[in-house]
This record gives sequence, C-alpha cells and structure tokens, in this order.
Amino acid sequence: MIDRTALQASDAFNAWLEKFGGALERANGDEIASFFAEDSHWKDILSFTWEHRTISGKAAIAKAFAATAKAAKITNVSMSPGRTAPKQQRRSGSDVLEGYFDFDTGVGSGSAFVRLLYSPDGSTEPRIWFLLTTLQSLKAHPEPVGRNRPSGDEFAKNELGRSWRQERERQQGFEDREPEVIIVGAGQAGLTIAARLGRLGVDALVIERLPRVGDVWRQRYESLTLHNEVMANHLPYMPFPENWPLWLTKDHMAIWLEAYAEFLEANVWTSTELAGARYDETTSQWTVELVRDGKPRTVHCRHIVIATGASGGLPHIPKLPGIDAFKGSVTHSSDFKNGADFKGRKVIVVGTGNSGHDIAQDLFVKGAEKVWMLQRSPCCVVSLEPTAAMVYKIYGEGMPTEDVDLITASVPYPVMEDTYRWITEKGAKLDEEMLEGLAKAGFRTYFGSDGTGFQMKFMRGEGNYYIDVGNVELIVNGSVGVIQYDDAEGFVAEGLKMKDGSVIACDDVILATGFKNMQETVRKMLGSEIADSVGPLWGFDENYQMRNMWRRTAQPGLWFTGGSLLDSRLYSRFLAIELRAELDGVLPAKENLPLH
Repeated sequence: MIDRTALQASDAFNAWLEKFGGALERANGDEIASFFAEDSHWKDILSFTWEHRTISGKAAIAKAFAATAKAAKITNVSMSPGRTAPKQQRRSGSDVLEGYFDFDTGVGSGSAFVRLLYSPDGSTEPRIWFLLTTLQSLKAHPEPVGRNRPSGDEFAKNELGRSWRQERERQQGFEDREPEVIIVGAGQAGLTIAARLGRLGVDALVIERLPRVGDVWRQRYESLTLHNEVMANHLPYMPFPENWPLWLTKDHMAIWLEAYAEFLEANVWTSTELAGARYDETTSQWTVELVRDGKPRTVHCRHIVIATGASGGLPHIPKLPGIDAFKGSVTHSSDFKNGADFKGRKVIVVGTGNSGHDIAQDLFVKGAEKVWMLQRSPCCVVSLEPTAAMVYKIYGEGMPTEDVDLITASVPYPVMEDTYRWITEKGAKLDEEMLEGLAKAGFRTYFGSDGTGFQMKFMRGEGNYYIDVGNVELIVNGSVGVIQYDDAEGFVAEGLKMKDGSVIACDDVILATGFKNMQETVRKMLGSEIADSVGPLWGFDENYQMRNMWRRTAQPGLWFTGGSLLDSRLYSRFLAIELRAELDGVLPAKENLPLH
C-alpha cells in the first residue's frame, strides 16, 4: 500500500529543496535567509564557517551567509539518497517537515538536517525553523569504506615482503618515523578519534597510562553499567553486536575497546604517560616527553589531542572537616572496586551522584553491615525507565545512528533547553511516587537550577544527578541511610559527629566526589601557562558550543575530545577533518575565518 503521507512529505521536501539549493549555490545571504522563519537558527560545523557556530535570528543568519556562502562554493545540493526519507512530524506544538540533504563545498562534501515549519495543506510556504550544515568529508581524502575500502593487495600479492601483522608491528613501533598526532588516552574518546584519523591517512599514536586498552573501564567498580541504551552508544565503523544487552556493563566496554583498537588498527602504546611537552612556535611542532614502561622517550608531533574524558580523570578530594582525625579508611570512588571488600563493615559514602548511589547499592548488596549516604546538596534523581530513556528514545526508533546523530547535533540551545525542561516536567510526574519516597527518607532532590534536569546538568558539567538502577528503593526502605551534611559537625576518630552531639560510628569512608575539570589535567601535563591560556573545558560557551571541545583552542596544536560514547562518535568525525585539513594546509588561520 502506498504511504501517501510519506509521499507527500517527500514531494514537498524535494520541491522546497530545489528552491533552497539554488539559493545556496547563488550564495546571496539575503536570498538564503528568506527561507528562514524570523525565530530560527542555523548551526554549522565546518562546512561554511570552518568552526562550530550557531547563528540565531533571521537578520543575523542573513549576515552570516553573506560572509560565508561565496567562499564555501556550494554545489550539487540534493536529497540524501542513503539517509532517512523526509517526514512530517509534530514538534513542540507545530507541524514540521524534517529531512536531510547533501551538498559539495570547495574542499569536500557535506550533509545537512533541516526542520521546516510546514502546513500540510500548503496554505503557507515552508520556512526553516532550524538548520544544521556539516562537512562530512574532504575531497582529497575520501573515507576508505564501502566501495572505497582498501584492496589489501600489498598483503595478498606480498608486495611489501611483510605480513599484515609484521606491518602492524612496524607501524606501532614508530622506530622509523614521528607521529603526526599524539592522542592522550585510549578510552572511547581517544580510540574513536584515532579510528577517524586512520581512515583519513593521518599517522596517529595513542598513549594510555594503564597496562591494557579498556582498563579505563575494566578497573572501575564491578557493578558499573551504562545508563543509556546500547543503540545510542555504537562506535564509528564497528557497531555493537545485535544480541548485546540494552544496558552494557563496564566489562562489555572494556573488551570492546580492546577489540576496537585491534580491528581499527589504532597505534596504541599502553603503560605510557605524557611527562611533559613544549610547543615550538617557529616549527609548529611539539616536543613530547613520554615514559613508556618506565623508560623515557622523546617524540615530536604537530598536534596533541587530550582524550582523558570530560572530567579529566583526576580525583576531586574535598577537605572534609575532621577527616584527617578519622581512624578508618578513606577511599576515592576511582579506587573502589567491589562492595564485597567491605562486607560486615559500616560505611559512609560521601556524594550522591551516579557513582555514590551505585557504590552504596553495591555495598549493601555485598553485605556491608550498614551504609549511609552523606548528602551535601540536592540531587537530580530520575528513573532509568521511563524518564531517563526519553532522552535517548530517538536512537531506538529504527533510524540509522548517523542520521539520528545529525538530529541530535542540530538542536539549538534555546530549543534544547525547552525540550529538556519538558522532559523533566513529564518525568517528574512519572516519577512522583519515587520522589515522594525519597523526600520521606530525608533525601533532597531537585530538577536543576532552571528545571532542565539531568541531561543539561551533564552538558553543563555540573554533575550530581542519579539515574536510578535500584538504590532509590534501598533509600526508601531504609536499607541505605541518608545523612544531611548540614546536620553534621565533622569527622572524628570513630566516625561522623553530628551537631546534636551524637556520633555515627563507621569503619570506612568512600568519597564519591567526582573528578577535577579537564583543565586541571592540562595543568598537570603541560603546565599552568598553557592550562590558563586554554581555559575551562566542557560546559557551554557564549555561542552555546562546548568550551574548547573538538575544535581549535588558544594553544596552537592542542585539541580536546571527550564526553559520552555518543559525543565521541559524533564529534570525532569533525575533529578528524579539522586535523587533516590543518596538516594539508587547507584549514584557514583563525584570523582568516569568515566569521572571525
């Protein structure tokens, strides 16, 4: 049966695109802006601006296209044949038409996602609500995938005189050459950018301080699982098996990253740390001091990518009153492995974010005599299902992951705020009984400073949220106690002294107090001058982009990647293109950017 709604959507989108594509190719800013609604947004990633930029409002969009469109040299605008077909949807109380289109630029090929305000009866012309344009590839370096996959003739015909394994050992050794890029960290962020760079012919070396690839997950606490579904977490070029569970464990992630590094031919040195680095402005090169298996080695490269995670990996150890007088053990969550190690003991967990709850639950399940959580500030608590799952629901609707990624990247900040506020309000109603139970147990909750909930807290780098996987029930039924920090005077030798004079005796304290910002990792690795020059990382800047992530920083040759598996997958493509373009001399200098 013919789906007439889908056919109508496709025809309407194609008719609109024919007109809009012509405007893009004619490169007149006012003409292009005439296709936008007054309250509209344009996000560009590299294709027009060579930056991550958001422009809001029709007048500003006209100026931005006037400054960028001619230099972009847009041609061959057409519907994306391999992507999801245009759809008519209802979004935020409005009828919209959504679709994808492809285009060529002077240096490569791009893809776009657009959401049009649309009248199905044709009473008004479609107008752009928001548009995302992205540079997907460089003409000089088409991705060797699909029809462009390598032949393998050099091994099949023995052209090198070496086996594939011997060639891989040569490549990983870097005895006969210097890397173009050094990537610090072999977690998902480091390995995805390594995989992307490898497909673009960039010679990259990944260094990992731990003994094995995957140890960044393998060495975490035993009960750790991902809190979003597997469909949202695929890695580039190598999706997870279809029979893997919805909620992956930390050991799934560990073995997958180890396999990923092998299959994607990433050059990784484990048990290797960056001891220091100096940048030479005259040669545009880093001199990097490494320590590998305890032995020093000096390496030179054009670029360093810090991929140690948005938190930076350095534990945050708060100075709690009296903690030095406490006679029991004090452990940061990064060193906590298994609740069974605390069987029969009384434990206070400081901190109420995801790790704090996971650890408290694990302690109780594994036989701790008594567990308390020490709460210092309100926590945003949501159910795993249905509330948290709403954020990533679109990844489970059957669309290709890369198509959903473009939708995810397209949403402008004001719309994002409104969307997460709506999800939070809906979730609060769904979770009402759970939240009331927490309140009765003395646990304080809230929905973020502006009611936008846990996901915006993550994106702003604020932390202190919990996606419930079982600990709420333990708090509500009294199995895990709650202590309010404001009621405590401080730690003493036997435990925690309260303001009423009583003492909660305990044997151990576990600090689930998070990690320092990635800026502090930079300070440790590269010194305060560079760290202060770069500034804070993660959270939104004045243009509502992630600060210093996946793009150029104040320090030439220094780049950052991190965040979730989704973030690593999505933005690694663009970071790799920027690095390849810089190495090729295609990336414009900052002062020559069209919107500088």
